[in-house]
Amino acid sequence: MRLIVVDDESDIQFLFKQKFRKEIKSGEMVIDYALSGQSALKLIEQLESKSGYFVLTDINMPGMTGIDLLKKLKKKYPEMKVIVITAYGDEDNFNLAKKFGADYYFTKPLEFNSLKEKLNYLTSA
Repeated sequence: MRLIVVDDESDIQFLFKQKFRKEIKSGEMVIDYALSGQSALKLIEQLESKSGYFVLTDINMPGMTGIDLLKKLKKKYPEMKVIVITAYGDEDNFNLAKKFGADYYFTKPLEFNSLKEKLNYLTSA
């Protein structure tokens, strides 16, 4: 499984490495990180194959928001799975994420066990 985590907070990288330590070590999961929507698009465009990737994006980021990134990805790569992370109680962004084709959403604080379950489900679906 390949995951691209898009978040302007760099400490999220440490958290993902810690929470997916076993999967990364065994080779079950590869995680790439982007600190902005723009850098995520550049990273994705360089990939030979877009299939099998999950993009997990925060919504509130400076410059390109997660909603903007979602719209661009779904337009250019409709098969790519995009999961958005919204702040708790952020109903407007949740509705926008659904409208623009998010495959799933999570609220902060992120519950990693639920994320692992959803990724496994989406991989097998």
